[in-house]
Amino acid sequence: MSAPQIADSETLLAAILKSLDDDKGEDIVQINLRGRSEMGDYMVIASGRSTRQVTAMAEKLADRLKQDFGVISKTEGKEAGDWVLIDTGDVIVHIFRPEVREFYQLEKMWQPGVAAAR
Repeated sequence: MSAPQIADSETLLAAILKSLDDDKGEDIVQINLRGRSEMGDYMVIASGRSTRQVTAMAEKLADRLKQDFGVISKTEGKEAGDWVLIDTGDVIVHIFRPEVREFYQLEKMWQPGVAAAR
């Protein structure tokens, strides 16, 4: 077993996108936060079809990041499985059930040029 590699935010982002895609995540969106927020460099939003899939994708992602890069992620919401937040420091990941994602509409809040309906 080799030592974890050091990852910059782009490397982490690529690994996160691959992990979510490998686990059949749906409607995966990445948002560049540089210069717009101090919370991280990127935000990734994805959907899972069920609470079980959302939880499994979050667990696998956190495990892969720890194994491959030594990144210990802060995770919230895994118990309910409706919306799991994974904070890697540089990349913030939100995994939703589709109904919950539609309700919160995070993409509209963060993507440039997309006006939120009021």
